[in-house]
Amino acid sequence: MLSTTLAGLRAHLPRLVAATLAVVIATAFVAATLVLNETARATLLRAAGAEYVGTDVVVTTTDGSPLTGVVDAVAALPGVQAVDPTATADVQARFPDRPDAFLRVQTVAADPVLRWQRVTDGALPDRPGEIAVAATTDAAVGDVVAVTVYDPATGEVAATTEATVTGLVDLGADPSAGLYARGFAVPEQVTAWGAPEPTELRVAGWPRTEPALLAAQVAAASGLGAVEVRTGEQAAEDAVADVTGNRLALTAVLLVFATVAVLVAGLVIANTLAVLVAQRTRDLALLRCVGATSRQVRRSVLAEAAVTGLVASAVGVGAGIGLAAVVSALVGTDSPIPLEGVTVPLYVVGVGLAVGTLTTLLAALGPARAATRVAPLAALRPTDPAPLRSRGGALRFGTGLVLVLGGAALMALGVVSVQVYAALAGGAASFLGVVLLAQRAVPPVVAAAGRALGRAGGIPGQLAAGNAGRNPRRTAATATALLIGVTLTTAMVVGAASTRATAQAGLDAAYPADVEIGAYGELPGTLLSRLEQVDGVAGGTALTGVDVTGPDGQPTWVQGVDPADATPVLRSTADLPLPALGEVVLPQWAADVYAVRAGDPVTFSAGANSRTLTVVVGEDVTTPLLYGADLRGLAPEAPAATLWLRLADGDGQRDAIEEVTELTGAAAPGAYVTGLASERAAIDDVLDAMLLVVTGLLGVAVLIALIGVGNTLALSVVERRQENGLLRALGLTRGQMRGLLAWEAVLVAGVAAVLGVLLGGGYGLIGTASLLGGQDVVVVDVPWTQVGGIVVVATVAGLLASVLPARRAARTAPVAAIAAV
Repeated sequence: MLSTTLAGLRAHLPRLVAATLAVVIATAFVAATLVLNETARATLLRAAGAEYVGTDVVVTTTDGSPLTGVVDAVAALPGVQAVDPTATADVQARFPDRPDAFLRVQTVAADPVLRWQRVTDGALPDRPGEIAVAATTDAAVGDVVAVTVYDPATGEVAATTEATVTGLVDLGADPSAGLYARGFAVPEQVTAWGAPEPTELRVAGWPRTEPALLAAQVAAASGLGAVEVRTGEQAAEDAVADVTGNRLALTAVLLVFATVAVLVAGLVIANTLAVLVAQRTRDLALLRCVGATSRQVRRSVLAEAAVTGLVASAVGVGAGIGLAAVVSALVGTDSPIPLEGVTVPLYVVGVGLAVGTLTTLLAALGPARAATRVAPLAALRPTDPAPLRSRGGALRFGTGLVLVLGGAALMALGVVSVQVYAALAGGAASFLGVVLLAQRAVPPVVAAAGRALGRAGGIPGQLAAGNAGRNPRRTAATATALLIGVTLTTAMVVGAASTRATAQAGLDAAYPADVEIGAYGELPGTLLSRLEQVDGVAGGTALTGVDVTGPDGQPTWVQGVDPADATPVLRSTADLPLPALGEVVLPQWAADVYAVRAGDPVTFSAGANSRTLTVVVGEDVTTPLLYGADLRGLAPEAPAATLWLRLADGDGQRDAIEEVTELTGAAAPGAYVTGLASERAAIDDVLDAMLLVVTGLLGVAVLIALIGVGNTLALSVVERRQENGLLRALGLTRGQMRGLLAWEAVLVAGVAAVLGVLLGGGYGLIGTASLLGGQDVVVVDVPWTQVGGIVVVATVAGLLASVLPARRAARTAPVAAIAAV
């Protein structure tokens, strides 16, 4: 039977194209998603967690107490090779031919084993008066940098020194690299620039030291107090999580899409193999007559499926890795979710091969069973299709109804509880139920559409409408092939559009101001008006700032904002509530210090003035925020301390940020500029790249549906050979015969497209709600133009799929067709 199976594969290879493409797409989607996930993780570990990757143990205080006194104790532990107390200082730096910039300087480890910086030019500093800076600063080795240190309590200049650039450090894909300049100096220099005592220790063990065991040993050491001890890998992963968070949930979205693609691929494979088995019923029956057992025939069908699935899976895994490489090259490292190179763990290959092969085998079980269900002699003669009201039809109807109702309940649970996997299981179950119910639901709708449009098609149109209702199984099989593709496409389009809109809303909430300008002291009063004249700046507002006395009697820095001026400037106020008159927005830490909750009164005073305000707690607020008039009542002469700018939408935002930085540096040397618009643009680039991949895969999914429609129409021509010959003998011309099949294809495809759009739109919205329901706002976005285009494309695809079967039907001579047995 092996030779017979291989011969069958070669003979029916064109018919396996649809099943093969389905497996390739599903496997490629799974493989690409897993590879991109691993690549992003590895890239971020080398970037955001770079300082911890080569570290065995990280010790961090939980109460902010310094760790300087325990360095010797940790270094004396067995297995410890080196200890680096990490300290950071924030200073103002002026590079040659550039305005002042905010510079965060970190210590360089004394022991080379803990030096993680990648130096692209020069070397790391080894004495005070030297500094290495990030390559993004555009500095050169040998440049002299003027460093200004400010007193954090008074905002006055504490010291001014110079440092020589000894090296340039490549921060790679570190997401913070685009927010502020980075520098590295020896511990003595960083301490002289005002760094507080270190609250973190990085510990390196000797070679072959087990990090987990060393961490346990460090945690058990006496004198450490309130600390958190982690392995270097845990610390790196925590750093990555702090950077990426769960805001976009791109990996989860892609994994959901991949799961749906696998389920849909299984349906397409099952449908295609069912058509193949139906076309080969007589061949299989003949094998039974010449001695093949039913088990051998069943094994032959399953062997064909296994070979098809394995080969297609191998191709899909390779295509998925290649696709991931393309996405990695498109996205690059200049992104908050950076991709550098391609990381392909061995399990990705195994998962891809297993998913594709097992999906194909499971999809082939039904057709393999059907291949041996008919007696050999009965299969050699034509058979009428089983009626829908047979025992099997009733069982299929009942099963479909149970799956639809159960799936709907699971999807409702997923939306309410924000559990995407419950919604995914419900969607898969309900769609399987829809496929089972299609034999009863689709033919009546097609027949009704045919009666409505029959007059426009003349005799071929009327005959097509009659044929659609005469064999509901065939009509349902043809519609299902396209229904699968359209439903998937619409679900992806609606889900992706809603995911994108929700992600953008989340970004606007996380980064409400495109550009934020702050200072340790006072900002010039004319700076805002000058910045608003910069090309690309759409508007701005100033926040006043002053030290006042809080309810605990301690000085507290507060800021005042006028909501009427700030609201048009901010992208969103979802996570940044603006105070009304008589209110103060407190950070959570301030509410805890003052022991107050939302709605409680709190009193601030400045000299002889005081204000009692109502508390509003804001999660993303860093300093108490007062209404502008309330702050002016406390301190009438409070100067501008922070500026918020909104940039015009478009590609010129980076240029606008650079010009704003130059003007700010010239007017206020002690100010810093944070351009969060670039961060938003980078995340938007990631979304564009990911959604481009999804769109490309959906295009191939439509091609699969087209081939599936062609397969079922071809089977229709084979089954109706005598019927078509009789119509030709009664006077139907070749053109009318082609028109008959074309009308039938358009009717079935049009109905399938409309039903698929309705189903897919619902699935897309449910998937978005279950996946992103935990966000503050879930934005529903239905791209009506694309949805309408899907209906048109699907209908045209059905028409194109009928071309070859129609030519075959019209080419057969009437006498030869009638004489066929």
